[in-house]
Amino acid sequence: MPHVALVTGANHGIGAATAEALAAAGAAVVCAYRRIDDPVDPAVPDAYRANRARTADPVVAAIRDRGGAAVAADEDLTDPLAPARLFDRAEAAFGPVDILINNATGWVQDTFAPRATDQHGRRMQPVTAATFTPQFAVDAMAPALLIAEFARRHAARGGSWGRIVGLTSGGALGFPEEVSYGAAKAAQTNYTMSAAVELADLGITANVVHPPVTDTGWVTGAVRHFVARSPTHVHVATPAQVAEVIAYLASDAAALITGNVLTLR
Repeated sequence: MPHVALVTGANHGIGAATAEALAAAGAAVVCAYRRIDDPVDPAVPDAYRANRARTADPVVAAIRDRGGAAVAADEDLTDPLAPARLFDRAEAAFGPVDILINNATGWVQDTFAPRATDQHGRRMQPVTAATFTPQFAVDAMAPALLIAEFARRHAARGGSWGRIVGLTSGGALGFPEEVSYGAAKAAQTNYTMSAAVELADLGITANVVHPPVTDTGWVTGAVRHFVARSPTHVHVATPAQVAEVIAYLASDAAALITGNVLTLR
């Protein structure tokens, strides 16, 4: 039986590239997504706003054109019932999920500092309940519930092989100028590391990928200049480059890799 993968945030960027990479490796893929209509920001390319407003239908079509199997699933991950619906959809289409990729992000620009824009000129807003709540719902709560649903169904069917991969950002000093985003991703990392320990006896590995600056449509000339001058960034990656690493972690070859945060440069 082929593997079945559930990929969140699969309508563009790293999620879309990961869905295509997993399908190329033979997995059937459920491409979960939610269209986001971002406000116009002069410092954010229109291409990025257009990407976030896409459905996952073009990704599914591309996979099917290459002979793969995929379906799109429009879900609001701020709804605590969404994980069960996604797994039900996957099982109805392809069978039990054994690869879970927690890629979706709520991404808001919020800050503690009294500034209107960040270092790249993008608009920021102060931390409030309105920035915290959706960010943590998508980047912390949803991955936790998806992992829990994955583990429950895996154990109930006597599964012995499983892969969980999360996506993170930020670092030891948090994520200045995107503080709620960084904090929510840190929570997801902690959940995933706990899953690596608690679910090991079930044959499940759990890892987190920290991508480099990745051009999903938001990278401007100013961002490229920042990366070129930064002592901690090496280059701007493509979504496909990051997806290669994720697909490897979801393969048989990565059976001994678990409980790691892989920082890509």
